[in-house]
Amino acid sequence: MSQKVLLTAKEVTIILHRLACQLIEKHLDFSDTILVGIQPRGVFLAERLKEILEKEYQTPEIQLGYLDITFFRDDFRRTDKPLEANKTKINFIVENKKVIFIDDVLFTGRSIRSGLTAIQSFGRPSEIELLVLIDRRFSRNLPIQPDYRGRQVDAINNEKVKVSWKENDGEDGVYLIIS
Repeated sequence: MSQKVLLTAKEVTIILHRLACQLIEKHLDFSDTILVGIQPRGVFLAERLKEILEKEYQTPEIQLGYLDITFFRDDFRRTDKPLEANKTKINFIVENKKVIFIDDVLFTGRSIRSGLTAIQSFGRPSEIELLVLIDRRFSRNLPIQPDYRGRQVDAINNEKVKVSWKENDGEDGVYLIIS
C-alpha cells in the first residue's frame, strides 16, 4: 500500500480560506444560514470554517450543528459489524433557514442523501447547499454535486482519499491511498 500527498497543510489552509470567502459572497452575514457538519469527519471541516469565518472575517456568531446519518443510510443493515452512532447536535430551528451541509469527501453521494433525509427531523429548510473539501469525480451513485468544493480528485478503482485533520490525526493533509 502506498500513499501520495494530494494536499499539504498549507494548501488545506489556502483552500479553507477560499471556501470561507465563497460562503461570505453568497451568505453575507449568515443571519439565515446554518452550517451542519456531517458526522463524523465533516465536523472537523465545519468547525474550522466557522472559526475562520468568525475570527478572520469577523462574521457574527454562526450557528453550527452536527448531524449523524448512521441510521438514515440505505446500507446500515447490510453490515455484520454493529454500527456506532455519533452525536447529533442541532440546537436551533432549521425551518426556513439556508442549511449548508459540510463533509470532507464527496464519494458516492449516499451520505448526503442520508443527510437530506435526517435533516427533515429538525424542520424544513428553505434551501440546502453542499460544501466538501474533496470531490471524487467518477464515483457517484446518486446525482449529487457540491455547491462548493475545495479540490476535485480523480480517484479510481481501489484508490482511497484520506483527509487528515490536526484536531484528530495530528496534522492537516489529504492523501491518495493506493492499495
